[in-house]
Amino acid sequence: MTGNADARIAQMVAAHSASPLGVSAAIELAAQANETEHEALALPVLTSVAAKNSGDFRLWQWIGLLQRGLDRRDLAIPAFEAAARLAPRDALVAHSLARVMFEAGLPALDQFDRALSLAPQDSHVMLGRAAARFALGDGDGALDDLDAQLQQRPDWLEGHRDRIHLGWMLGHGDSAFDTFKRALQADTYRLAMWQTGIVALIDAGRHQQALGSIRNARKLVGETPFFDLHEAIILSELGQTEAADRKFSASGASEDPLLGVHLVRHDLRNGRLDTAATRLDGAIARHEASALWPYADIVWRLTGDDRQHWLDCDHQLIKVIDLADDLPPLDRLAGLLRGLHTARHEHLDQSVRGGTQTDGALFSRIEPDIMAVRAVIAHAVADYVRALPQPDPTHPLLSIGRKQATRFSGSWSVRLAGRGHHANHVHPAGVISSALYVSLPPADPQADGRAGWLTMGEPQAELGISLSPFRHVEPKPGQLVLFPSYLWHGTVPFDSGERLTIAFDVARPRQRLSNIG
Repeated sequence: MTGNADARIAQMVAAHSASPLGVSAAIELAAQANETEHEALALPVLTSVAAKNSGDFRLWQWIGLLQRGLDRRDLAIPAFEAAARLAPRDALVAHSLARVMFEAGLPALDQFDRALSLAPQDSHVMLGRAAARFALGDGDGALDDLDAQLQQRPDWLEGHRDRIHLGWMLGHGDSAFDTFKRALQADTYRLAMWQTGIVALIDAGRHQQALGSIRNARKLVGETPFFDLHEAIILSELGQTEAADRKFSASGASEDPLLGVHLVRHDLRNGRLDTAATRLDGAIARHEASALWPYADIVWRLTGDDRQHWLDCDHQLIKVIDLADDLPPLDRLAGLLRGLHTARHEHLDQSVRGGTQTDGALFSRIEPDIMAVRAVIAHAVADYVRALPQPDPTHPLLSIGRKQATRFSGSWSVRLAGRGHHANHVHPAGVISSALYVSLPPADPQADGRAGWLTMGEPQAELGISLSPFRHVEPKPGQLVLFPSYLWHGTVPFDSGERLTIAFDVARPRQRLSNIG
């Protein structure tokens, strides 16, 4: 399918050179380019057609979308502004402009208010407005806005989810669930409401409360595979092995992708390496191992399986790169980043302990220093990809194509204070992950000699596996560390000071080995 779309895009671009495309054909080209990550090919054509048909707002809307796909919000904004001038009553155009301004790091409340006046029931606009208010440092106001909307729409699941997460980030603890609990009391027979709350409680580590919710929900809405699977997950996390075994068996027919991951986690937690290895081999044979590679690494290391050397390339995929001379002044960059840490507490479901993480995509912002950092990092990632070992279509990293431009599936900053650290974790949304050190605490001769260091290869503590890190990386300002996203990593706590970093995940290219030169 992708190959056919690529050919169609190439044909349309070539056809435009001979005879300019009409508006409908240009919009078709834009849609296909947006879907297949060929925005750069289509943009000159769209711009040319828009210059001759400047009154058609759809062309400017598509130009904005394509520029956004390339992470060029600075160029997307004027395109969306042009579309908004031509179609001032179009709700989608208004929302697009509000969204891209927010992503770019610009004040966007007025634009969200405009979009909301055109689409008063649009959930995406409501959530975007709350996020924009939080970004301006008014987290409590954002909560008030969500509470007002949820009072009118108590069945709004996405609103409840974001309200819980936002309240948690603002340090409200268990009271972050209060609005949801009131809504649930009024709608106790709705399965989706119970599911939303149960997942949030598990993310918050409130396993006993989640277990109680599942048992209450069963009485009201009956048995479901969701309840069986999530009760099994909780029981396993609580170390109740036999009860978890029974529940996993009951959920065996579930098609939820969580099942395979948590069955392997359960096996590992209980020392069933042979069973875990069999499950992993089956998933790899079925090409269903994308979420399981971190666990394959554990099993193969524990059992002495030679595939550990194939997966980790004997740790040669971890690269430390000094970018200090290419970055903006680090003290200035640190000041900018500190201003973006509007949360008061760590995220509900992330690895940060004793610190905060910025919300939204950092590399979408258009401050000159952020754009400069992004450009330097994109170049470093491209060099890293070009230097990868021989392509291997069965490997989770070496299978990627080597010609595509760097795209990010996420980017953020983390600020840790004294005793702060990252719990060991992996990054399932990326293919290459990272740490760029911006500011570090002063050396403390009384502290652990590796305080604040990055560790590689030590599994998540909740698995209860004694497996030491195979690599420690000493952080230095201006230093970038790149590594496969499936590698377990964390940090050693430090006693005092500030540890300020930028992190990101590189998105897996949609095209793989066919594009290798």
